[in-house]
Amino acid sequence: MPEPGTEDPKPVLGSLRFENSRFDPDITPFHELAKDMAAQFGYAAELSADRVLLQLLRLRVAQLNPCSYCLILHAEVAARIGIRSEQTAHLASWRESAMYSPGQRVALAYCEGLTLFRHEEIPALHKELRLHFTEREVAEIAAVVINMNVWTRLKLAQGATPSLASSGTPTQHRSLVSDADRSRGPQ
Repeated sequence: MPEPGTEDPKPVLGSLRFENSRFDPDITPFHELAKDMAAQFGYAAELSADRVLLQLLRLRVAQLNPCSYCLILHAEVAARIGIRSEQTAHLASWRESAMYSPGQRVALAYCEGLTLFRHEEIPALHKELRLHFTEREVAEIAAVVINMNVWTRLKLAQGATPSLASSGTPTQHRSLVSDADRSRGPQ
């Protein structure tokens, strides 16, 4: 893990480099607050709800908001935890698929309701969730979706723009889910 203050300000994720084209998120304390949320509800957090389901929800929020950083990060995490590529490839069309369980389908509908702020649908969506999940699992599902909405919107606002890392410049190629990433966010 790099010493504090020595991290590359333009993180390299796999063969991609992300540049903040609008502002540096570290100039306000908000970025640290978001990192604290990520530690509790990001992909590396230990939660009681199903890990596959929570990762599908993270990826769906990234699709809806559309955040390049989060799409790339959460597609890689999904693959690493064993979610089939066919399932992540057509997550946007989950309603037209038999690859998602009834519980996953209800959670995806809830995720979309929260993300797209269809507030009039939330009571019915919550009632459906409770048919499949415990109160704690529902609370974790909501927290994961809210956390992802914070991260996707932060990354969009700061302009986290991907480009191919230059092959002529030495860069540190690392997995998106390395120990360094787990400690720095976003999740």
